[in-house]
Amino acid sequence: MLGRGSGSRARKGFTRLKVAGAATVALACAVTGAQAMAAQTGSTASVGAPPVPSLTWSDCQGGFECADAAVPLDYREPQGRTITLAVIRKKAADQTKRKGTLFLQPGGPGNSGVDFVRGNHASLPAALRDSFDVFGYDVRGVARSSQVQCWDDQTYTQAITAAKGVPGPDAYEPAVRQAADFDQACQTNSGDLLPFVGTEYVARDIDLLRQALGEEQLTYYGRSFGSYIGTVYAALFPKRVRALALDGAYDPEHYANQPYAYDRPQYLALDGAMSRFLDWCKADQATCGFGDGDPRAAFEKLKADLDADPVTTPSGGKANGYTLVYRLLFNINEGKVIWPSLGEALRKAQQRDNTSFLLRPPSPASYDFLNPNVVVECVDKDYPGGKARLKREVTTNARLAPLLGPALAYGPPTYDHQHATACTQWTGEQVSRYDGSFRAKGSAPILVVGNTGDPDTPYQDAVALSRQLDNGRLLTFKAEGHTAFGRSACATDAVTGYLVDLKVPARGTTCADETQPPSATPKVAPPGTTLTELVNGVSDRLDRLGSLR
Repeated sequence: MLGRGSGSRARKGFTRLKVAGAATVALACAVTGAQAMAAQTGSTASVGAPPVPSLTWSDCQGGFECADAAVPLDYREPQGRTITLAVIRKKAADQTKRKGTLFLQPGGPGNSGVDFVRGNHASLPAALRDSFDVFGYDVRGVARSSQVQCWDDQTYTQAITAAKGVPGPDAYEPAVRQAADFDQACQTNSGDLLPFVGTEYVARDIDLLRQALGEEQLTYYGRSFGSYIGTVYAALFPKRVRALALDGAYDPEHYANQPYAYDRPQYLALDGAMSRFLDWCKADQATCGFGDGDPRAAFEKLKADLDADPVTTPSGGKANGYTLVYRLLFNINEGKVIWPSLGEALRKAQQRDNTSFLLRPPSPASYDFLNPNVVVECVDKDYPGGKARLKREVTTNARLAPLLGPALAYGPPTYDHQHATACTQWTGEQVSRYDGSFRAKGSAPILVVGNTGDPDTPYQDAVALSRQLDNGRLLTFKAEGHTAFGRSACATDAVTGYLVDLKVPARGTTCADETQPPSATPKVAPPGTTLTELVNGVSDRLDRLGSLR
């Protein structure tokens, strides 16, 4: 709960699963969803539907209400042990005009849904705040909902400090050994929780929360990984969909069942975005200010120089070439509007100025995000076995994405790109993973949103999802950067109209209103952007929407 501390740092050191015991009950009744799932998996499940949580709301400051929700730890035993989820809402000011509850789901895996609602409610369009109680929660294994623990802060810091922006020719085998060590730490510290943090169980939690809130159908906005959670929900409960907006969408078939086919485009999309930034930097040296006419060569040299002689940070840590790549991985998601700021930060890094936001190593707050980020994907994804193929795929990704790819491919387990080495060696059960179908047959129209230049969730993923869904509709945003809602007035209006009034954009609708690079580094965030690194310092965990009000 928010009243008990700020973010999951208040829970640091809590590695045991927060569960409650309940008697397993056998009921003679009609086949339920839990029974059907048991029949599909061949497991022996307790008979009976899982109980709907009872939510006791209390004030948690700023007009928000918080509660705890008890849901089954294992849906094969719906009457068995429970796990407690932290939830939050802010009611519509005029309850007589409200249309229902809007679920907001952040990206990740690993971002806090409680923080997402609290941090973004004020920036939502008035039509959403007026029409809905806005609701969010920390999914199982994240933040206040029994945070999974693998490496501790010291181990993570050591691994990241030792990582390189330009790994050497012998980097592959150490990366595999390091990933195996990470996996073992997960099993040691959170083994009783790991099998149950996959997205099928998350989607089933959402359906219980929907019922607990008294909603007949689900109204939902999910960005990035939140789009995959929404996709799985629609697949499991298509008739319970009122409106799902899936922004920065995943190709679910590739993500779950062909993960190497999912990884490769993500590497290419990230390096493509970095390449386009460097092209702009060369074309507009006056605004960018980095590279002395050859930004690509300067960038490669900068990575190597920082590896050879790391910069001491204000806190006494060390920033090297890997630090630079790690920060670019996330900051380039802001799109063109941040390009002058990236140029300035690269120039500062070149000058060994430790005030550059690209020279800030990940903090312990980011480790709270990275631990579940790896774990959830290892539970969700079905990586094929075989170290020969793993080596071939990882080395190919590094070769095809030379700007940022090698550091990520051979680095410690952190964000999406570095999961293959850990997940191919994962030994835990995957009982909570969902493997399809993703058609959502019989659902209401589902809105899929994709950016043509998205560095994190490639545009072709959104196209693929819109085609896999029986009733999907694609909205295209021609832009750099990750996701569209809050960054494009056109896309924001379309998503809002869909969520509030069920107005589905016409087929082929395209938005092209990205904020262009300013002529100098902005001192404040332009409309439609957040520039969280510049405005708020390093925001390791909080997922923010842009504000277009």
